[in-house]
Amino acid sequence: MKKKILLIATGGTIASLKAENGLTPLIRAEEILSYIPMVYEFCEPAAIQICNIDSTNMEPKHWKLIVQTIRENYELYDGFVIAHGTDTMAYTAAALSYMIQNSRKPVVLTGAQKSIDLEITDAKTNLLDSFRYASDDKSQGVQMVFGGKVIAGTRAKKIRSKSYNAFESIDYPALATIQESRIMRYIEPVPFQKPVTFYEEMNENIFLMKLIPGISPKGLQFFFEQYDAIIIESFGVGGIPASIADVFYELDEKYPEKVIIMATQVAHEGSDMTVYEVGNKIKKDCRILESYDMTLEAVIAKTMWMLAGNNRGNLKVEEAFYQKINYDMVFEP
Repeated sequence: MKKKILLIATGGTIASLKAENGLTPLIRAEEILSYIPMVYEFCEPAAIQICNIDSTNMEPKHWKLIVQTIRENYELYDGFVIAHGTDTMAYTAAALSYMIQNSRKPVVLTGAQKSIDLEITDAKTNLLDSFRYASDDKSQGVQMVFGGKVIAGTRAKKIRSKSYNAFESIDYPALATIQESRIMRYIEPVPFQKPVTFYEEMNENIFLMKLIPGISPKGLQFFFEQYDAIIIESFGVGGIPASIADVFYELDEKYPEKVIIMATQVAHEGSDMTVYEVGNKIKKDCRILESYDMTLEAVIAKTMWMLAGNNRGNLKVEEAFYQKINYDMVFEP
């Protein structure tokens, strides 16, 4: 019996046509399906349009809309494919990993570097691969399917702006590859024991502070006053430069309720604040969490999810942040 798979269209390059000022999403969900008639050979697809935006304009309110759509249709379909723009797809994949947990039905994000109406495009292959993966009995949870790779939702990062192999799985193996309609799994999924849970609240009041050489402390007071969490995108394995250290110490003591997380600008191998004095000393003296091997996209999404009170129970912030969800962490803090 063929699986019933729902295509949730959000816009992006895959649905774009040339307009006066450049490419803009104009192709609707049902029309997207018409470009891949082969999909009817192995599943029963349906389609719904929830928005039609460039993914540059993707916001947490759209993540909530995707989650609501899946929750409302969860019992009606065997899997879900989300057509999404590539520029922010890694953020959405990470966010949905926290907002939809223990799903025995696959939630697959995909997109394209070229519009689906073009003769030469990656859109048709990516879509067919995604529907095929979503139709497989072993598939579950939130994943991204792109360029023949199946990537855990928390591990995807866009590393190329134009090439078809735009995404990589960061510091974790791709879960599978898809070649000539065959799914080759490298990591066998472990069936979920708990029921699926949907979370629709995200705390967007966080700030990402990217360090640059000679950074000034001018904005620090404002950041601590205004935001519930500050994620520091540091150099290398993590540390606070001398140019802002004194002010940082003062503000950390003044605002003990704020969540501070050390991440890194480096794509691979993560943070380790114990290596250098600039990181080790401030970690001992202040209340700082570390991203370790998590992607920046996962850190941002997980912080929004965690600070909204989701699944916290009696867990402290540190315990909640270091929960392992959808392969997001390997390191043991």
